[in-house]
Amino acid sequence: MFELIKLPYGVAGLEPVISEKTIGFHHGKHLQGYVDNLNKLLPGSGLEGLPLEEIVCKAQGGLFNNAGQILNHNLYFTQFCKGGKALSDGALKAQIIKQWGSVEAFRTEFVAKGVGLFGSGWVWLSAKTDGELVITQEPGASNPITQGLKPLLTFDVWEHAYYLDFQNRRAAHLEALWQIVDWNVIENRYK
Repeated sequence: MFELIKLPYGVAGLEPVISEKTIGFHHGKHLQGYVDNLNKLLPGSGLEGLPLEEIVCKAQGGLFNNAGQILNHNLYFTQFCKGGKALSDGALKAQIIKQWGSVEAFRTEFVAKGVGLFGSGWVWLSAKTDGELVITQEPGASNPITQGLKPLLTFDVWEHAYYLDFQNRRAAHLEALWQIVDWNVIENRYK
């Protein structure tokens, strides 16, 4: 049985970037719903007892959608902290600069991919097995692990992630998220 992850901050811990009301709905209602649905769908599926990542790689239909949304949200909610933490000089920053020329150019492309994703989904920074980085747009509940990539950073572009705070201003929401990214978490995922 899967459980709702505990947030590494309080429900008001990311204000003013993400409001307490949005966290309450997004984590407490949407994510809880995916957990409840997956737990109902797993019995008799042949995927019982598998790690979430393996379920995402093997499942289809409702099982995939709910497992994918749990994995995506778990990575999303655990990559933030109040005030954020800066990207340190190290392997990840060096790779970003090597590929994009600057951290600012990377951020610009990342936000553009998030804004440009039609409908609902996720924008991801992931790593290939050789350490090369890639930005992908993943519709619905998709996750880069299904393509053999290692997910590092994600911004949720489903409307429930930002509509209460930003209405239809997806770009403004994505730009604001940089203020709360905990780059220590992202760097640890890259190692």
